[in-house]
Amino acid sequence: MKDASLPRPTRPPDLAPARKPGAAFVDRLPGLALAVAVALVATSLGRLVPVVGGPVSGIVLGVLVAVVARPGARMRPGIAFAGRGVLQAAVVVLGAQLSLGQVLRVGVGSLPVMIVTLAVCLAAAYGIGRRLGVVRDLRTLIGVGTGICGASAIAAVTPIIGAAEAEVAYAVSTIFVFNIAAVLTFPVLGHLLGMGQHAFGLFAGTAVNDMSSVVAAATTYGGPAADYAVVVKLARTLLIIPICLGLAALARRRARTTDAGAAGSGEGLPSRVRVGRLVPWFLGGFLVLAAANTAGLVPSAAHGPLSALAVFLITVALSAIGLSTEPAKLRRAGAAPLLLGGCLWLVVSATSLAVQFLTRYL
Repeated sequence: MKDASLPRPTRPPDLAPARKPGAAFVDRLPGLALAVAVALVATSLGRLVPVVGGPVSGIVLGVLVAVVARPGARMRPGIAFAGRGVLQAAVVVLGAQLSLGQVLRVGVGSLPVMIVTLAVCLAAAYGIGRRLGVVRDLRTLIGVGTGICGASAIAAVTPIIGAAEAEVAYAVSTIFVFNIAAVLTFPVLGHLLGMGQHAFGLFAGTAVNDMSSVVAAATTYGGPAADYAVVVKLARTLLIIPICLGLAALARRRARTTDAGAAGSGEGLPSRVRVGRLVPWFLGGFLVLAAANTAGLVPSAAHGPLSALAVFLITVALSAIGLSTEPAKLRRAGAAPLLLGGCLWLVVSATSLAVQFLTRYL
Protein backbone atom coordinates (compact mmCIF):
# COMPACT_ATOMS: atom_id res chain seq x y z
CA MET A 1 0.00 0.00 0.00
CA LYS A 2 1.25 3.48 -0.85
CA ASP A 3 1.91 5.83 2.00
CA ALA A 4 -0.66 8.63 1.68
CA SER A 5 1.58 10.91 3.71
CA LEU A 6 4.27 11.00 1.06
CA PRO A 7 4.10 14.12 -1.15
CA ARG A 8 3.15 13.59 -4.75
CA PRO A 9 5.96 14.16 -7.22
CA THR A 10 5.68 17.51 -8.97
CA ARG A 11 7.15 18.60 -12.25
CA PRO A 12 10.03 21.04 -11.78
CA PRO A 13 9.09 24.49 -13.12
CA ASP A 14 12.14 24.61 -15.39
CA LEU A 15 10.95 21.49 -17.23
CA ALA A 16 7.64 23.11 -18.30
CA PRO A 17 7.27 23.22 -22.09
CA ALA A 18 8.54 26.50 -23.53
CA ARG A 19 6.29 28.50 -25.84
CA LYS A 20 7.37 28.91 -29.42
CA PRO A 21 8.78 32.36 -30.30
CA GLY A 22 5.79 33.30 -32.49
CA ALA A 23 3.13 31.91 -30.17
CA ALA A 24 2.22 35.30 -28.67
CA PHE A 25 1.72 36.76 -32.14
CA VAL A 26 -0.51 33.84 -33.16
CA ASP A 27 -2.55 34.24 -29.98
CA ARG A 28 -3.15 37.89 -30.79
CA LEU A 29 -4.24 37.40 -34.40
CA PRO A 30 -7.97 36.59 -33.89
CA GLY A 31 -8.68 39.54 -31.59
CA LEU A 32 -6.50 41.91 -33.60
CA ALA A 33 -8.28 40.87 -36.82
CA LEU A 34 -11.65 41.53 -35.18
CA ALA A 35 -10.53 45.00 -34.05
CA VAL A 36 -9.25 45.82 -37.55
CA ALA A 37 -12.52 44.60 -39.11
CA VAL A 38 -14.56 46.82 -36.80
CA ALA A 39 -12.20 49.73 -37.55
CA LEU A 40 -12.64 49.31 -41.31
CA VAL A 41 -16.42 49.51 -40.96
CA ALA A 42 -16.06 52.48 -38.60
CA THR A 43 -13.75 54.27 -41.06
CA SER A 44 -16.37 53.90 -43.80
CA LEU A 45 -19.04 55.29 -41.49
CA GLY A 46 -16.72 58.15 -40.54
CA ARG A 47 -16.36 59.13 -44.18
CA LEU A 48 -20.14 59.22 -44.55
CA VAL A 49 -20.49 61.38 -41.42
CA PRO A 50 -17.21 63.36 -41.10
CA VAL A 51 -18.33 65.22 -37.98
CA VAL A 52 -18.54 61.90 -36.13
CA GLY A 53 -15.35 60.45 -37.63
CA GLY A 54 -13.86 56.97 -37.58
CA PRO A 55 -12.50 56.79 -34.00
CA VAL A 56 -15.83 57.57 -32.33
CA SER A 57 -17.65 55.23 -34.73
CA GLY A 58 -15.10 52.54 -33.85
CA ILE A 59 -15.66 52.72 -30.12
CA VAL A 60 -19.47 52.72 -30.57
CA LEU A 61 -19.38 49.75 -32.96
CA GLY A 62 -16.97 47.94 -30.66
CA VAL A 63 -19.33 48.31 -27.70
CA LEU A 64 -22.25 47.08 -29.85
CA VAL A 65 -20.29 44.01 -30.96
CA ALA A 66 -19.25 43.36 -27.35
CA VAL A 67 -22.89 43.47 -26.24
CA VAL A 68 -24.26 41.34 -29.07
CA ALA A 69 -21.47 38.83 -29.80
CA ARG A 70 -19.49 38.87 -26.52
CA PRO A 71 -16.00 37.97 -27.83
CA GLY A 72 -14.59 34.98 -25.95
CA ALA A 73 -11.26 34.26 -24.30
CA ARG A 74 -9.66 33.42 -27.67
CA MET A 75 -10.11 37.06 -28.75
CA ARG A 76 -8.83 38.70 -25.58
CA PRO A 77 -5.04 38.73 -26.22
CA GLY A 78 -5.42 40.45 -29.59
CA ILE A 79 -8.03 42.90 -28.34
CA ALA A 80 -5.81 43.81 -25.38
CA PHE A 81 -2.81 44.32 -27.70
CA ALA A 82 -4.83 46.52 -30.07
CA GLY A 83 -6.15 48.60 -27.20
CA ARG A 84 -2.65 49.32 -25.87
CA GLY A 85 0.13 48.52 -28.37
CA VAL A 86 -1.68 49.88 -31.43
CA LEU A 87 -2.72 52.92 -29.40
CA GLN A 88 0.92 53.67 -28.60
CA ALA A 89 1.94 53.24 -32.24
CA ALA A 90 -0.79 55.70 -33.24
CA VAL A 91 0.70 58.36 -30.95
CA VAL A 92 4.09 57.92 -32.66
CA VAL A 93 2.60 58.40 -36.14
CA LEU A 94 0.76 61.52 -34.97
CA GLY A 95 4.16 63.24 -34.84
CA ALA A 96 4.33 63.23 -38.63
CA GLN A 97 1.55 65.83 -38.75
CA LEU A 98 3.59 68.38 -36.84
CA SER A 99 5.99 70.92 -38.24
CA LEU A 100 7.55 72.83 -35.36
CA GLY A 101 8.33 75.76 -37.67
CA GLN A 102 4.71 75.95 -38.81
CA VAL A 103 3.53 75.85 -35.23
CA LEU A 104 5.87 78.72 -34.29
CA ARG A 105 4.48 80.78 -37.17
CA VAL A 106 1.03 80.68 -35.61
CA GLY A 107 2.24 83.67 -33.61
CA VAL A 108 2.86 84.57 -30.01
CA GLY A 109 -0.72 85.82 -29.73
CA SER A 110 -2.15 82.29 -29.75
CA LEU A 111 0.11 80.89 -27.04
CA PRO A 112 -1.54 82.63 -24.07
CA VAL A 113 -4.95 81.34 -25.18
CA MET A 114 -3.72 77.75 -25.51
CA ILE A 115 -1.75 77.68 -22.27
CA VAL A 116 -4.36 79.43 -20.12
CA THR A 117 -7.26 77.34 -21.46
CA LEU A 118 -5.33 74.13 -20.76
CA ALA A 119 -4.35 75.21 -17.24
CA VAL A 120 -7.90 76.28 -16.38
CA CYS A 121 -9.34 73.10 -17.89
CA LEU A 122 -7.06 70.79 -15.88
CA ALA A 123 -7.72 72.70 -12.67
CA ALA A 124 -11.47 72.56 -13.30
CA ALA A 125 -11.29 68.85 -14.12
CA TYR A 126 -9.63 68.22 -10.78
CA GLY A 127 -11.92 70.45 -8.72
CA ILE A 128 -15.27 69.81 -10.39
CA GLY A 129 -14.47 66.13 -10.96
CA ARG A 130 -13.77 65.57 -7.26
CA ARG A 131 -16.92 67.45 -6.29
CA LEU A 132 -18.98 65.26 -8.66
CA GLY A 133 -17.32 62.08 -7.40
CA VAL A 134 -15.70 61.17 -10.74
CA VAL A 135 -12.80 58.73 -10.26
CA ARG A 136 -9.26 60.07 -10.76
CA ASP A 137 -8.35 58.34 -14.04
CA LEU A 138 -11.66 59.20 -15.70
CA ARG A 139 -11.50 62.88 -14.75
CA THR A 140 -7.90 62.94 -16.01
CA LEU A 141 -8.94 61.52 -19.38
CA ILE A 142 -11.85 63.93 -19.75
CA GLY A 143 -9.64 66.83 -18.66
CA VAL A 144 -6.82 66.19 -21.13
CA GLY A 145 -9.27 65.26 -23.88
CA THR A 146 -11.11 68.56 -23.44
CA GLY A 147 -8.03 70.69 -22.81
CA ILE A 148 -5.74 69.35 -25.55
CA CYS A 149 -7.01 67.37 -28.51
CA GLY A 150 -9.74 64.86 -27.80
CA ALA A 151 -9.15 61.24 -28.74
CA SER A 152 -5.48 61.83 -29.58
CA ALA A 153 -4.72 63.15 -26.10
CA ILE A 154 -6.72 60.34 -24.51
CA ALA A 155 -4.74 57.88 -26.63
CA ALA A 156 -1.45 59.33 -25.40
CA VAL A 157 -2.40 59.47 -21.72
CA THR A 158 -4.17 56.10 -21.39
CA PRO A 159 -1.03 53.88 -21.33
CA ILE A 160 0.69 56.22 -18.87
CA ILE A 161 -2.00 56.24 -16.20
CA GLY A 162 -3.21 52.68 -16.94
CA ALA A 163 -6.85 53.71 -17.36
CA ALA A 164 -9.47 50.98 -17.67
CA GLU A 165 -11.24 50.33 -20.98
CA ALA A 166 -14.59 51.48 -19.60
CA GLU A 167 -13.07 54.80 -18.53
CA VAL A 168 -11.54 55.37 -21.96
CA ALA A 169 -14.85 54.54 -23.66
CA TYR A 170 -16.75 56.96 -21.43
CA ALA A 171 -14.18 59.74 -21.88
CA VAL A 172 -14.14 59.48 -25.70
CA SER A 173 -17.95 59.39 -25.82
CA THR A 174 -18.18 62.45 -23.58
CA ILE A 175 -15.71 64.42 -25.71
CA PHE A 176 -17.67 63.45 -28.84
CA VAL A 177 -20.98 64.77 -27.49
CA PHE A 178 -19.57 68.24 -26.88
CA ASN A 179 -17.62 68.28 -30.16
CA ILE A 180 -20.96 67.96 -31.96
CA ALA A 181 -22.40 70.72 -29.79
CA ALA A 182 -19.44 72.96 -30.69
CA VAL A 183 -19.80 72.33 -34.43
CA LEU A 184 -23.46 73.36 -34.26
CA THR A 185 -23.18 76.37 -31.95
CA PHE A 186 -19.74 77.95 -32.35
CA PRO A 187 -20.23 79.44 -35.85
CA VAL A 188 -23.49 81.05 -34.68
CA LEU A 189 -21.75 82.39 -31.57
CA GLY A 190 -18.87 83.71 -33.66
CA HIS A 191 -21.19 85.71 -35.89
CA LEU A 192 -23.09 87.06 -32.87
CA LEU A 193 -19.79 88.28 -31.39
CA GLY A 194 -18.62 89.69 -34.73
CA MET A 195 -15.42 87.62 -34.67
CA GLY A 196 -12.93 87.92 -37.53
CA GLN A 197 -11.64 84.91 -39.43
CA HIS A 198 -8.40 84.53 -37.46
CA ALA A 199 -10.13 85.21 -34.14
CA PHE A 200 -12.68 82.48 -34.83
CA GLY A 201 -9.94 80.15 -36.07
CA LEU A 202 -8.13 80.61 -32.76
CA PHE A 203 -11.37 80.09 -30.86
CA ALA A 204 -12.20 76.87 -32.74
CA GLY A 205 -8.62 75.62 -32.53
CA THR A 206 -8.50 76.03 -28.74
CA ALA A 207 -12.08 75.18 -27.71
CA VAL A 208 -12.93 72.27 -30.05
CA ASN A 209 -11.12 68.98 -29.56
CA ASP A 210 -10.85 66.43 -32.39
CA MET A 211 -9.41 67.67 -35.70
CA SER A 212 -12.47 66.64 -37.73
CA SER A 213 -14.72 68.75 -35.51
CA VAL A 214 -12.28 71.70 -35.60
CA VAL A 215 -12.31 71.62 -39.40
CA ALA A 216 -16.10 71.25 -39.54
CA ALA A 217 -16.74 74.22 -37.22
CA ALA A 218 -14.11 76.52 -38.76
CA THR A 219 -14.94 75.69 -42.39
CA THR A 220 -18.54 76.69 -41.72
CA TYR A 221 -17.22 80.11 -40.66
CA GLY A 222 -14.83 80.58 -43.59
CA GLY A 223 -11.72 79.33 -45.38
CA PRO A 224 -9.18 81.56 -43.57
CA ALA A 225 -10.70 80.55 -40.23
CA ALA A 226 -10.29 76.87 -41.13
CA ASP A 227 -6.64 77.29 -42.19
CA TYR A 228 -5.75 79.12 -38.99
CA ALA A 229 -7.73 76.72 -36.77
CA VAL A 230 -5.87 73.69 -38.15
CA VAL A 231 -2.47 75.19 -37.30
CA VAL A 232 -3.65 76.16 -33.81
CA LYS A 233 -4.96 72.64 -33.34
CA LEU A 234 -1.59 71.19 -34.36
CA ALA A 235 0.13 73.52 -31.89
CA ARG A 236 -2.22 72.28 -29.17
CA THR A 237 -1.13 68.73 -29.95
CA LEU A 238 2.37 69.63 -28.75
CA LEU A 239 0.95 70.20 -25.28
CA ILE A 240 0.61 66.41 -25.05
CA ILE A 241 4.35 66.30 -24.34
CA PRO A 242 4.54 68.21 -21.03
CA ILE A 243 1.24 66.72 -19.85
CA CYS A 244 2.42 63.16 -20.51
CA LEU A 245 5.74 63.82 -18.80
CA GLY A 246 3.97 65.28 -15.79
CA LEU A 247 1.53 62.38 -15.54
CA ALA A 248 4.37 59.88 -15.94
CA ALA A 249 6.23 61.55 -13.07
CA LEU A 250 3.10 61.42 -10.89
CA ALA A 251 2.48 57.78 -11.75
CA ARG A 252 6.07 56.88 -10.91
CA ARG A 253 5.89 58.76 -7.61
CA ARG A 254 2.68 56.92 -6.68
CA ALA A 255 4.31 53.61 -7.59
CA ARG A 256 7.33 54.38 -5.39
CA THR A 257 5.03 55.39 -2.52
CA THR A 258 3.03 52.18 -2.88
CA ASP A 259 6.12 49.97 -2.97
CA ALA A 260 8.00 51.83 -0.23
CA GLY A 261 6.80 49.56 2.58
CA ALA A 262 7.82 46.37 0.80
CA ALA A 263 10.86 47.38 -1.23
CA GLY A 264 12.21 50.53 0.39
CA SER A 265 12.21 54.06 -0.94
CA GLY A 266 14.32 53.32 -4.04
CA GLU A 267 16.80 56.12 -3.33
CA GLY A 268 19.65 53.96 -4.59
CA LEU A 269 18.34 53.82 -8.14
CA PRO A 270 20.57 55.54 -10.69
CA SER A 271 19.08 58.82 -11.84
CA ARG A 272 19.41 57.89 -15.51
CA VAL A 273 17.16 54.89 -14.93
CA ARG A 274 14.52 57.12 -13.40
CA VAL A 275 14.64 59.51 -16.34
CA GLY A 276 14.56 56.69 -18.87
CA ARG A 277 11.47 55.21 -17.29
CA LEU A 278 9.86 58.62 -16.98
CA VAL A 279 9.65 59.14 -20.77
CA PRO A 280 7.37 56.57 -22.45
CA TRP A 281 8.84 55.05 -25.60
CA PHE A 282 5.93 56.15 -27.76
CA LEU A 283 6.27 59.78 -26.63
CA GLY A 284 9.93 59.65 -27.64
CA GLY A 285 8.88 58.29 -31.03
CA PHE A 286 6.34 61.08 -31.35
CA LEU A 287 9.08 63.69 -30.79
CA VAL A 288 11.51 62.00 -33.18
CA LEU A 289 8.95 61.91 -35.98
CA ALA A 290 7.91 65.53 -35.35
CA ALA A 291 11.57 66.60 -35.46
CA ALA A 292 12.12 64.62 -38.66
CA ASN A 293 9.11 66.29 -40.25
CA THR A 294 10.36 69.71 -39.18
CA ALA A 295 13.78 68.97 -40.72
CA GLY A 296 12.12 68.04 -44.00
CA LEU A 297 13.01 64.35 -43.74
CA VAL A 298 9.36 63.34 -44.12
CA PRO A 299 8.31 63.97 -47.75
CA SER A 300 5.31 66.26 -48.13
CA ALA A 301 3.64 63.57 -50.26
CA ALA A 302 3.71 61.27 -47.22
CA HIS A 303 1.87 63.68 -44.88
CA GLY A 304 -1.60 62.72 -46.09
CA PRO A 305 -1.07 58.93 -45.91
CA LEU A 306 0.65 59.17 -42.50
CA SER A 307 -2.17 61.32 -41.14
CA ALA A 308 -4.71 58.78 -42.43
CA LEU A 309 -2.66 55.95 -40.91
CA ALA A 310 -2.61 57.68 -37.51
CA VAL A 311 -6.39 58.11 -37.57
CA PHE A 312 -6.89 54.49 -38.62
CA LEU A 313 -4.59 53.18 -35.87
CA ILE A 314 -6.52 55.22 -33.31
CA THR A 315 -9.73 53.80 -34.78
CA VAL A 316 -8.38 50.24 -34.41
CA ALA A 317 -7.35 50.92 -30.82
CA LEU A 318 -10.65 52.51 -29.85
CA SER A 319 -12.55 49.71 -31.59
CA ALA A 320 -10.61 47.26 -29.41
CA ILE A 321 -11.39 49.29 -26.30
CA GLY A 322 -15.06 49.20 -27.30
CA LEU A 323 -14.86 45.42 -27.78
CA SER A 324 -13.48 44.96 -24.28
CA THR A 325 -15.89 47.35 -22.59
CA GLU A 326 -18.50 46.05 -20.20
CA PRO A 327 -21.65 48.21 -20.51
CA ALA A 328 -22.51 47.51 -16.87
CA LYS A 329 -19.41 49.45 -15.83
CA LEU A 330 -20.49 52.41 -17.95
CA ARG A 331 -23.93 52.37 -16.33
CA ARG A 332 -22.39 52.27 -12.86
CA ALA A 333 -20.40 55.43 -13.68
CA GLY A 334 -23.69 57.32 -13.96
CA ALA A 335 -24.18 60.78 -15.43
CA ALA A 336 -21.44 62.52 -13.42
CA PRO A 337 -18.66 62.12 -16.05
CA LEU A 338 -20.94 63.49 -18.76
CA LEU A 339 -21.78 66.45 -16.53
CA LEU A 340 -18.06 66.98 -15.92
CA GLY A 341 -17.44 67.00 -19.69
CA GLY A 342 -20.18 69.61 -20.15
CA CYS A 343 -18.76 71.83 -17.42
CA LEU A 344 -15.24 71.62 -18.88
CA TRP A 345 -16.52 72.39 -22.39
CA LEU A 346 -18.19 75.56 -21.09
CA VAL A 347 -15.13 76.50 -19.02
CA VAL A 348 -12.71 76.08 -21.95
CA SER A 349 -14.98 77.98 -24.36
CA ALA A 350 -15.45 80.88 -21.94
CA THR A 351 -11.74 80.98 -21.07
CA SER A 352 -10.70 81.03 -24.74
CA LEU A 353 -13.00 83.98 -25.46
CA ALA A 354 -11.94 85.81 -22.27
CA VAL A 355 -8.21 85.50 -22.96
CA GLN A 356 -8.70 86.63 -26.56
CA PHE A 357 -10.58 89.67 -25.26
CA LEU A 358 -7.96 90.49 -22.61
CA THR A 359 -5.10 90.14 -25.11
CA ARG A 360 -7.02 92.29 -27.63
CA TYR A 361 -7.00 89.44 -30.12
CA LEU A 362 -10.82 89.44 -30.17
